Amino acid sequence: MTTPSRSQQAQAVEGRLAARLAAALAEQAEAAPHDVTERLRVARESAMAKARIARAAQLAARPVVATVVVAVGRPGAATLGASPRWWQRAATVLPLAMLVGGFVMVNRISEVEQVQAAAEIDTQLLADALPPAAYSDPGFAEFLRAPPP
Repeated sequence: MTTPSRSQQAQAVEGRLAARLAAALAEQAEAAPHDVTERLRVARESAMAKARIARAAQLAARPVVATVVVAVGRPGAATLGASPRWWQRAATVLPLAMLVGGFVMVNRISEVEQVQAAAEIDTQLLADALPPAAYSDPGFAEFLRAPPP
């Protein structure tokens, strides 16, 4: 058998107290004069009308929650609704294609820059006034093989 928790015990005590208060108020209401009971009735109806207006305002201010059906097809694949259409498949492949295209572009640009740098060095060497014997010098060949500073 389980023992009731503190919150259950507190709720039971509150329920008994509420029942006693309601019984006492009902007993006293029978003994009250007619004009007092009428004023209480009008006040109660006014309070109930205000409560209805406040409840309607709360319901109107509450955001609307849309329900979505998620269908799980193949293992690990969840789609909204039916099977994925061609544009949904393309939308999943498109970022990968753009990434690969970006890598290819970066590689080509770096190759072009390397070729332009080598062409600039060759142009400077050929435009210089070097004697033809300098090209056959082994030190000059070593200078050409060294990376530029």
